[in-house]
Amino acid sequence: MSATVVVCDSCCCGNAKKGHNIVPIDFLNKSWEKYKLGNEVNLRISTCLGPCNMHNVSLLKTENENIWLGNLGTEEHYESIIEWAIQTSRNDQNVELSPILLSKVFDYDGDTDGIIS
Repeated sequence: MSATVVVCDSCCCGNAKKGHNIVPIDFLNKSWEKYKLGNEVNLRISTCLGPCNMHNVSLLKTENENIWLGNLGTEEHYESIIEWAIQTSRNDQNVELSPILLSKVFDYDGDTDGIIS
């Protein structure tokens, strides 16, 4: 199973001057290396994903679905994304989101073709 985690780190997301929490890019990159996730779950740090009103946005993309997460702001949010990626890398079935991430899911119908190939 191939999956991708896309994390926005652009004009709004991660911008402390706008009152948003910093996106822990180094922590994510190191975790991807530590757990050797790159072969099964790609990590992409992106410019604007579109839904800026949800600041600190991430997209979890699998063959079956796009899961949009917004208003991420704590270390626990990003640790839960890492745990989702670990479980996804080990499992061909759909992995359930943790309760902390379920509360951050939102619908977005924007175009993702330019984001993920």
